[in-house]
Amino acid sequence: MKKCTEMIVTSVREIALDIFEMSLANEYIATAAVPGQFLHLFVDGHTLRRPISIAEVARDKGTITILFKRIGDGTKRLASLEAGMSVSAIGPAGNGFTYKTSMSSALLVGGGIGIPPLYCLGKELRHSGIHVKAILGFQTENQVFYEEKFQELGKTYIVTDDGSYGYQGLVTDVLDQSGKFDHYFSCGPIPMLQSVINKLGDQSGTISLEERLGCGIGACFACVIPSDTEGGYRKICSDGPVFAANEVVL
Repeated sequence: MKKCTEMIVTSVREIALDIFEMSLANEYIATAAVPGQFLHLFVDGHTLRRPISIAEVARDKGTITILFKRIGDGTKRLASLEAGMSVSAIGPAGNGFTYKTSMSSALLVGGGIGIPPLYCLGKELRHSGIHVKAILGFQTENQVFYEEKFQELGKTYIVTDDGSYGYQGLVTDVLDQSGKFDHYFSCGPIPMLQSVINKLGDQSGTISLEERLGCGIGACFACVIPSDTEGGYRKICSDGPVFAANEVVL
């Protein structure tokens, strides 16, 4: 079972409208974390922890980078932390992305705050010699983040709901422009994931689910989702948050 550990804030900054990037130091977590896992962070004044996906791992520095959106009291308090302060974390939690190193190309499809874990994955894919393409969806221009970082990994398409930047529409509207790929990885709101799966049909794919969690370690059964392959249910926090595209019923 995962244990609580203290992480030291090394930096925090707002990188887009209400989107914050935070660097946290903890040698064990930085050594053990893999793309797709998350940190379950305690915030003063709240009983339930906040699950935040890992956006980048710097093993040589012993740090983890997370991105989160300031939308409620919990994330407001998290955003107010300063360098030198500590935060209680459970992690690295959940099961991360897996892939075949024999792949030649992969497509990353992310929406909003579902984008950060795909950046962590994209860096590892490139390191493994796999060609990366990305389609990233945002509500509007002032919420766009990490565009340059993704462009460094490979061809990246930006889509906004209102057309204020990049293409106008949904990420699925740009899928036809992405060309061929061996496997796709997608993370974002459930409606977006459903649309991506429906659009890509039988194409090999993996999804990562965003969900409010209770315990974060698989004990409370608050985050179960129906399984499409084995019957019964899967726990998002401990069986996931990463699943094969046809493994669960959205």
